[in-house]
Amino acid sequence: MSLWKCSQCGFINEGETAPVECPKCGAPQEKFNALDDEAAKKVYDSDRTNDIHTEIINLCAAIVDLAHEGVELDLDPGCVSDFKKAIDDAWVIKQRSKAELAIHVGKGKW
Repeated sequence: MSLWKCSQCGFINEGETAPVECPKCGAPQEKFNALDDEAAKKVYDSDRTNDIHTEIINLCAAIVDLAHEGVELDLDPGCVSDFKKAIDDAWVIKQRSKAELAIHVGKGKW
């Protein structure tokens, strides 16, 4: 099995040959280039870490939603303070994962 990259949009397809048409942008088969072994290994090796970063981003969104609910309940100042800190902390964690994903994309590790 080989990896093929669309030179128009960057979509990566897995198969014995390039697809007849890019599933993302519709470019014809001749716009695909086979990735060499090193580039393909980067894509495969980074697949799981990209998924982990994506899950962390989703978990941060859930933390923010829960923390906003806690702020609205306004049970006591300590809780409200902790919830507000959780919102701020989730933002930082989310941004770190987003930045790392951007780095991966720039290095072809997507």
